[in-house]
Amino acid sequence: MTNLVISFGHFSLYLSLLFAVYGVCAAAFGALRGRPEWVRSAERAVYAVFALLSFAMLGLEAALLSDRFDIAFVAQNSSREQSWVFKLPALWGGQSGSLLLWGWMLSALSAVVIFQNRTRNRTLMPWVMVTLLANVIFFATLLCFVTNPFAALAPDQVFSNGRGLNPLLQHPVMLIHPPILYVGFVGFAVPFAFALAALISGELGPAWFRSTRRWTLVAWAFLGVGLMLGGRWAYEVLGWGGYWAWDPVENAALMPWLAGTAYVHSVMIQEKRGMLKIWNLALIGLAYSLCLFGTFLTRSGVVSSVHSFTASGWFGYVFLIYVIVMAAVFAGFLIWRAPLLRSENRLDSVISREASFLLNNWAFLALLSIVFFGTLYPVFSEAISGIKVQIGPPFFQRYAGPLAIFLLVLTGTGPLIAWRRATWTNLRKSFLWPAAAALGSAALVFALGMRQFYPVAFLGLCAFVTATVVGEYWRGIRARMRRGEGPLRALLELLRRNQRRYGGYVVHLSVVLVFIGFAGSAFYLEETRILRPGETWQLNGYSITYRHAQPVKDPHYAGALARVALQHHGKPVGILTPEKRMYFQQEQPATLPAIASSLREDFYMILVGLEPDQSVALKVYINPLVNWIWIGGFIFILGNTLVLWPFAERRAGRQG
Repeated sequence: MTNLVISFGHFSLYLSLLFAVYGVCAAAFGALRGRPEWVRSAERAVYAVFALLSFAMLGLEAALLSDRFDIAFVAQNSSREQSWVFKLPALWGGQSGSLLLWGWMLSALSAVVIFQNRTRNRTLMPWVMVTLLANVIFFATLLCFVTNPFAALAPDQVFSNGRGLNPLLQHPVMLIHPPILYVGFVGFAVPFAFALAALISGELGPAWFRSTRRWTLVAWAFLGVGLMLGGRWAYEVLGWGGYWAWDPVENAALMPWLAGTAYVHSVMIQEKRGMLKIWNLALIGLAYSLCLFGTFLTRSGVVSSVHSFTASGWFGYVFLIYVIVMAAVFAGFLIWRAPLLRSENRLDSVISREASFLLNNWAFLALLSIVFFGTLYPVFSEAISGIKVQIGPPFFQRYAGPLAIFLLVLTGTGPLIAWRRATWTNLRKSFLWPAAAALGSAALVFALGMRQFYPVAFLGLCAFVTATVVGEYWRGIRARMRRGEGPLRALLELLRRNQRRYGGYVVHLSVVLVFIGFAGSAFYLEETRILRPGETWQLNGYSITYRHAQPVKDPHYAGALARVALQHHGKPVGILTPEKRMYFQQEQPATLPAIASSLREDFYMILVGLEPDQSVALKVYINPLVNWIWIGGFIFILGNTLVLWPFAERRAGRQG
């Protein structure tokens, strides 16, 4: 039975490609000739593609769970000893499996979109299908003819066991991090498809972005959560004491999130005032193009990263051509339709909410440009001089820091400025308490001994944004309480009736918490010491007593751990056990840190080395406020949940 599932899964890849090609042709023919029956036929093709790629997914998972080491992908990413918990995510641990996951997710989202719009947006839907299925065709072609996940090994290359999943990926976060990140990447294909359909069909009204509002927010939210989980995985697994290294593949996921963040703010101006139409189409096109570009970076071998897959050079060129073609097609239609995208209103004043959103767009694009340039600088330098020059975190911190401060300012000022034109009287009244909170907080941290510019600025502006959010909630709740509602009921009604606005403010609070964590990183401490058994090391209020080391033995790896007693200001914290391992099959070392966490700071310890006389080299990082970043991640999820909760649709449905 298992062999049948695997065989049918393999065959399903080729069938999915055929149905996708048919769907593109049928949808385009139906749109151009005004033949709705052909459009309906294309919709059924979308459902068929989803079903066939689902069978392919089941087939590959069956191969992984049944230890089919005659299949190259299984041999490279699984082993008999590997727990089934990690055999399932091994599907996205390699090149072809991750591409299959991308293609399957794209087909699943396409099927949901077609079902949602079976009775609406009939002018747009044929071209939406053409766009989505064209993307499916590319990935299905790769899977069928370039990097087939069911490709068999030659008989003389088949062994009784596989190489196993990369040990660094055998972590609980990796069970969910890649799929969540992929939902973000693939999710942007939906608004991209609607935007391109609007440009092709000439239906340039609000239908395209209103129909994809939730799709965009979901993709943006999942991409943000994926970035946060990736940082947590790096912090716990890679053993270097940090969570973000401006790694090329980290940046590849950050860039579309930045473009998406600009879009979810900018599109509100088009909804409210009919402005920034070209901006919004360009931003959504840029966001999805960067999603594809990030996928290219991960798989092309162009940049070096612990996160990247390896691939032959020509594979990377094929993928890059695909990215360029998709972006160029979108840009070409945007230029063609630009005369029809004039704003319905003009900017009335530079001191207005519209102006703040426009500045927001430029700031995000400037930050995106810095990340893009820094990520690809090694490629540019090698092409020009023949020498690959790497750019480290200092470059990004130097140039991205001022823009981060400016964006934090806009986060706080945007809600305080009136639409169209703000008066100086209203500005003084709106800014009084937030500005006082910012200056007071900055003065306080300065008085406590902080002298570095960025931490003082971050913490002061965090107070400014918090005061803005609290003030907005207070004014809204107080207005409803005047109608006779209690405080709790007023809060719930505020969220229910204005969920995008007030849920968005919760997202702003999550940004505040993340920036508090960033501010703490300016004061981290790093020290290394060699200790003999029984020796104590005093560091920044901590007493670190090394007791002994012991070997670690496992069928998959060997190594050692150190047992270290930790006290903080005389109070016991616990026994820390930093560990080093060497995995046999992969011939790969791994460093497992030991972390003692509190809201104030993390005590982060790694075992650097163990000497024959049982002395150890220990490296310690003290990371102030780092856990506020992860707390900010939870608040980010909460804020997006409030924004996406379907109160408004139910109310609209009852009214209709």
